Amino acid sequence: MAGADILGVGISGLLAFQRELATTGHNISNANTPGYSRQVVDLTAQNPLPASNGYIGTGVQVSSVQRNYDSFLTANVRSATASNSQLQQYYQLASQVDNLLADPTAGLTPSLQRFFDSVQVVANDPTSAPSRQVMLSEANALADRFHYLDQRLGDLRTGVNTQIGSAVNEINSIASGIAAINKQIVDAQGAGGGQPPNDLLDKRDALVVQLAQRVAVTTVPQDDGALNIFIGNGQTLVAGNNASALSVTANTFDPTRSEIGYVVGGATTVITNSITGGSLGAALDFRNQILDTAQNELGRVALGLTSTFNAQHRLGMDANGNINQNFFSDITATSPTATGSTSNTGSGVVAASVTNISALTTSDYRLERTASGYTVTRLSDSTITNLPSFPGSPATVDGVTLSLSSGAISVGDSFLIQPTRRGASAIGVVISSATQIATSAPIRTGEATNANGLPTNLGTGKISAGTVSNTTALPLAANITLAFDPNALGAGVPGFTVTGGPGGTLAYNPATESGGKQFTFPAFGGITFTVSGTPSTADSFVISNNTSGVSDNRNALNLADLRNQLTLANGTATYEGTYGQLVTNVGADTHRAEINKGAQESLLNQVTQARDAVSGVNLDEEAANLVRFQQAYQAAAQVISISATLFQTLLTAVKG
Repeated sequence: MAGADILGVGISGLLAFQRELATTGHNISNANTPGYSRQVVDLTAQNPLPASNGYIGTGVQVSSVQRNYDSFLTANVRSATASNSQLQQYYQLASQVDNLLADPTAGLTPSLQRFFDSVQVVANDPTSAPSRQVMLSEANALADRFHYLDQRLGDLRTGVNTQIGSAVNEINSIASGIAAINKQIVDAQGAGGGQPPNDLLDKRDALVVQLAQRVAVTTVPQDDGALNIFIGNGQTLVAGNNASALSVTANTFDPTRSEIGYVVGGATTVITNSITGGSLGAALDFRNQILDTAQNELGRVALGLTSTFNAQHRLGMDANGNINQNFFSDITATSPTATGSTSNTGSGVVAASVTNISALTTSDYRLERTASGYTVTRLSDSTITNLPSFPGSPATVDGVTLSLSSGAISVGDSFLIQPTRRGASAIGVVISSATQIATSAPIRTGEATNANGLPTNLGTGKISAGTVSNTTALPLAANITLAFDPNALGAGVPGFTVTGGPGGTLAYNPATESGGKQFTFPAFGGITFTVSGTPSTADSFVISNNTSGVSDNRNALNLADLRNQLTLANGTATYEGTYGQLVTNVGADTHRAEINKGAQESLLNQVTQARDAVSGVNLDEEAANLVRFQQAYQAAAQVISISATLFQTLLTAVKG
């Protein structure tokens, strides 16, 4: 029976080494297959047979075919893939905004500079019709630049919505594929007596990496071989052979803004704020951190420019003698929006208007009615402001005044307030003729004159050109005359007797105030002027309407000076400075994203190499194994041949 024993041993070795050769060939064939893990054959000795002189070996058996697999390294690759995909996509999107805003030809700064340069040229020569026409043309070009930049940012917003939709569809497709493979793995593992279906496991791991490219995931293996997958704040995407679905849903305040919905039992829950990682997380982060802020900041510059420029322009007089005319369209009341949620149960309609340009921020706000009252939350930093008197009276937060236009607000109702988002798209020039540019001041001051137009004053008294701060009671119904009288206020108190306008007297003592004293008529355009020197008795000064003041450049100088005024960000920034800060912030974010992208890409390469060092196929090693297993196979075959010879010798001896 020795031949029979040797035959069994030889056959077991032949089968084992045949499996080794087949597995080695499988590894070589899949050396370049993405996600493939090198497989190895686990051999164990068969149970020996007892004999009087000990246990006799019975050969070898294949106990299992396993993957060279490290769950920790695989999890590192998956996590690094999600982060790398997110940073790559975020940098790509941020770069588009950075290139747009900082472009020396397409950005806003050159247009702002050319516009205010043209205003200064008009201030230098207000009688020049060509200069006025250039200023009007530059104003329209500036408005067009605002529109262009806003449109480009709007196109990026549409692109983000498209990317969100594509990512959601891909996530759902991959999740369904993983669920289907889960079922195959469970069935195969059951049919194989618990042996791992290696190729199916590799295929599932590859799908999980593809999923991580779209969104950050957490995986939990199950005892039956299935893999459960979670996203966001623990929402189950795959459980066994069941896949949940994500959906794209419209924002309850803005139907053009896509949100991520999680569908369970036919009900959809918005989980946008909990989504991180991958290309989907990048699109959401870009929209929240760069795109919204950029569009809001651009709108704030537009609102600041139109509001302050209009305010000064209304104080001036154009070549036709008109005052109180806007230069740009007034967007302080039309640009801010207050949109009610689609889930509101009340009928309330809220109106928003900008009443303090300097206090404006770049944030959006949420107005809510709770059981205890009304609150406004600044969404950029979650600062909450209570509104104890709203809606009985309007409430102002950060320069935005809110009021209830109609209806009633129910408990639980909310409104999205966007003070600046549409500012850049709404800006426009309302004057149509260069003669409508208000370069002159609406009043003039001077000494009294005789019938021949010659000054009649005898003293050294002077009156400044004068300014106005509003258009109340302008143009003047009649001249305002200030006549000096050493006893104007009685008891030897000198001053001016005022005829016309506010009337009354003004105290002025040349002995102590000849260096200059300022006076203001609040009810008459806020006319402000300064008297200096020593007037003689009966000397008079006259304040009148500025007729035929085409060459007057006082208001044009004030308009040009707005370029340098700190009108925004609570009186800390100019128009150009505010836009420049936006460019700087976006540039810094983009540069930081580029650095992080490079670092994360290097990290991904490192963890991938670490995983491949364990799971990857080394062709040199496989070639050596192929030779080794071939020799072992040939040796096992030789054992079978020898066993056959021995058995034949035994039969011959028995016959003999």
